[in-house]
Amino acid sequence: MLFLIYYSDVMKIPAEKLTLNMIKAETITGFLDWLESERSSCVATRNVRLAAIHSFFRYLQYHCPEALDEWQRILSIPVKKAAKPVVNYLTLDGIKLLLEGPDQSTKSGRRDLALLSLMYNSGCRVQEIIDLIPSMVRLDSPCIVKLIGKGNKARIVPMLDEQVKFLKKYMKENNLLEPYANMYPLFCNNRHEKLTRAGVNYILKKYADVARSKNPAIIPEKLSCHCIRHSTAMHLLQSGVNLVYIRDLLGHSSIQVTEIYARADSKQKREAIAKAYEDVMPHEEPSWMKNDDLLAWLKSFNR
Repeated sequence: MLFLIYYSDVMKIPAEKLTLNMIKAETITGFLDWLESERSSCVATRNVRLAAIHSFFRYLQYHCPEALDEWQRILSIPVKKAAKPVVNYLTLDGIKLLLEGPDQSTKSGRRDLALLSLMYNSGCRVQEIIDLIPSMVRLDSPCIVKLIGKGNKARIVPMLDEQVKFLKKYMKENNLLEPYANMYPLFCNNRHEKLTRAGVNYILKKYADVARSKNPAIIPEKLSCHCIRHSTAMHLLQSGVNLVYIRDLLGHSSIQVTEIYARADSKQKREAIAKAYEDVMPHEEPSWMKNDDLLAWLKSFNR
């Protein structure tokens, strides 16, 4: 449909007059550019449209071979490479400021602290924290939380002692340690309903706004739940944790996915470069060593 709209609005050829011999590689490229510039489509959407066009013209190679040269020109149109996304994450100071936001003297504040600290501790996806139930949490040593990720794959994540204190206090207060509550949602809203994505994002935004008012330099304007996950990974990497362990903690299917954090850590890059070149670069000679008159004068003291 969009292809026909493009021909009608841009090429001024109505759908009923459009024939196959009017479709050229140049007009296909023009259509793809139009999707981005006029329809605000992302690169991924552009490439999906191109894949559909390629499928159609592969079919035409066998059923309309008289225009085979043109079909092959269209099939040679490459997919567009998307810019690699920037990994947004909070510094340790940013996370600390964020977690100082919830008011621990209120019931909702204690829930929010347990929620946000668990998100950071585990590096979980927002859907994974929403789907948690009490039976997936072990508060006795070793303290762990079981997360169900993409493809229904389960993984076990250890919890820090401080995290366990917050979570245990929250669960005890809400009777979630009782056997009958094993299958209840771990985190609920004020109506005792399972939290939604929008609910978790609302909680995060509320405390992000508070933290930003105190120190706008370390809290970005847009802070998503996935940014907390990125922060977990980056802080582990900066602490020297192996990428393989970070991959397992985050539930990535491949180490290549986890490598985005290594590429994003500019501090680690600088340190690696400095270490690699520390014995290569020549040391600057003091300027007085180049002054022959001064050297002769200094040597005269030894006579």
